[in-house]
Amino acid sequence: MKTRIEDYALIGDCETAALVSCEGSIDWLCFPRFDSPACFAAILGDQENGRWSITPSQKYHSSQRYQTDTLILETTFETETGVATVRDFMPLRDGVNDVVRVVEGKAGHVAFDFELVIRFDYGRTVPWVTQTNDGTLTAIAGPDMLVLTSPIELQGEDMRTKASFNVSAGQQFAFTLTYCRSHLPLLTARKI
Repeated sequence: MKTRIEDYALIGDCETAALVSCEGSIDWLCFPRFDSPACFAAILGDQENGRWSITPSQKYHSSQRYQTDTLILETTFETETGVATVRDFMPLRDGVNDVVRVVEGKAGHVAFDFELVIRFDYGRTVPWVTQTNDGTLTAIAGPDMLVLTSPIELQGEDMRTKASFNVSAGQQFAFTLTYCRSHLPLLTARKI
């Protein structure tokens, strides 16, 4: 089922923005600016047009809210086994363009499915994806590059990046997706 536009929340850094569904999927993101071609455009088509989903593996109820006076979005998932929150935000720029997603266990434990489908140019261009020894993922298409740092092991499957992981009460996993030009050296990931 397609997410209705009114069920999306906005995160941004004053130079670009992303739309996050109540299912925990970033379905729209233009990097590095508002007028740049989207690298996640599932909102215009389907998941093959690009998205970044972090969603519980089992049946859940979700709710969204912003932290007071911020654009830090919290999506809380309640399942039969526990409660977890995904915090999504884009730090104000200091020369680095990031989307940060932090998964935090609140009670019990929650199993999550992770899926990253990068498609530059509004879903038309599949990037060349590589993974370094430390687990950093790079996706390059022409002049554009996205770099993902992840605390969990990721696997490539059917032109997408997938993983499954569990978060327990008090645990936290931080993922950072950074945009940079492909001809420039890799940027150092922001510490969260």
